[in-house]
Amino acid sequence: MDFRFLIIFISLVGISTAFAINEYTGDSSVFLLFSITSNLLLYFGFRKNAIYFDTFIGIFLWLGFWFKTTVNVIFFDGHFSESVGSFTGSGLEFDHALLIASLAFTALLIASLIREKFIFIYPEKETENSSLFIFYSMHRKKVLIAYILVFITIAITNLYFSIYQRGGEKPVGIPVIITGVYTWLLLFGLSSFAALILKYEFSLKKKIVYFVPILTLVEAAITNMSLLSRGVLLNTSALGLGFIHFTKTHTIRINVKYLFLLISILIMLFLISLPLVDKLRDQAQATSQSQSQYQTKIVDSSIHAIKNFNLINSIQTTVYLLVNRSVGMEGLLAISSSSGKSWDLLSSALKERYVEHESSFYDTFIKSRYKNSDEIYQHTVSFPGFIAFFYYPGSTLFLFLALFILGICSALIELLAYKLGQNNQILAALIGQVIAYRFIHFGYVPSQSYLLFGTIFLNLFIIYGANKILSLWYKKNRRC
Repeated sequence: MDFRFLIIFISLVGISTAFAINEYTGDSSVFLLFSITSNLLLYFGFRKNAIYFDTFIGIFLWLGFWFKTTVNVIFFDGHFSESVGSFTGSGLEFDHALLIASLAFTALLIASLIREKFIFIYPEKETENSSLFIFYSMHRKKVLIAYILVFITIAITNLYFSIYQRGGEKPVGIPVIITGVYTWLLLFGLSSFAALILKYEFSLKKKIVYFVPILTLVEAAITNMSLLSRGVLLNTSALGLGFIHFTKTHTIRINVKYLFLLISILIMLFLISLPLVDKLRDQAQATSQSQSQYQTKIVDSSIHAIKNFNLINSIQTTVYLLVNRSVGMEGLLAISSSSGKSWDLLSSALKERYVEHESSFYDTFIKSRYKNSDEIYQHTVSFPGFIAFFYYPGSTLFLFLALFILGICSALIELLAYKLGQNNQILAALIGQVIAYRFIHFGYVPSQSYLLFGTIFLNLFIIYGANKILSLWYKKNRRC
């Protein structure tokens, strides 16, 4: 991390913390501890021997806890936009929640340090190259054309038939296997292909290749819009971070102007996608219309959003999302202030099952505004997040151990992604981000987490298996 940037960041954090302490209703030393641990977790995510899970869990928790809390304490008297259950805003309740958060951050920090010391760190130099790379180098143009055709086809058909969309109803009449394939491809399957292509392009050319990184940004924007998701920054940030580390380990010089161009394109795509996704979501809720009417109005809504694009509104929406929609503090305030914490509560939460248009266990428990939601198309729920979830029993020891174990297990999964991906840090970065994002949004139908992690393992073994099959094929041909 650049020293000058670090000094500026620490100064801004220090000033913001001072202002927040002045407005904080609880013990100032508790808020100071909370500020130190949350920012230390963020800093450790960018240290030399950090892994990608460290980076993304630090960013997500910093946004959802420190940034959100500090902004709301300074400007909104400690009031939050999402439901906080029975939390009254008293200093004691606030102190309790911030102490729990600090404990959770400490558990993740210790897990990261132990991983660094005893499990693994990324090597400074990496070896080349896999059989998949040989295949790509031989069929580069065909692979790129196939990649473009696949992601465009998947995005258009998903938007047209609503096969898998964030918060949307499960499709009727579409085979489960098709729904599963679309879900995998849209969430991180296509991004996994992008991670492989990016590494192979850089390995092949040994320099920054102009076309392919821009192509992956376009793919992320298009597929996220078909998902009705504003998350275009998620997978692209993971690929970007992995790309930066890849250039370092392979001594590839980064063209600063080109890097600035990529960042500019990403920001532009993100800002353009915000109003477009909002329009598509509004139209998707109009389920009283026939399917053909809905599909026609999807096109109309898209054209209308593009024609009426407003940069200021998009920036305001971005700021609102950063402050209010990052999952974290509200969930912990709701659970830590509740008198209903118990092991039975945790057991009941673990038994939750998905039911269309039915309030989530968490929303029902804290009596949130999404309880008994009457929205037809969108299945709207709120998430407690993994810190609040593992505090359901009210045991600080259980919370500490749970987060410590999750930190270690996440590192092992990322290591597996790196090894099965043939030392591909770009792919490992994507998997680290997916795991961190899942933990931040944990708590709704938690028993179905096996679907995500099972898909991650399947994704990795497909890549590993394809490489092994190609390796055997090339060896056989050489003997012949």
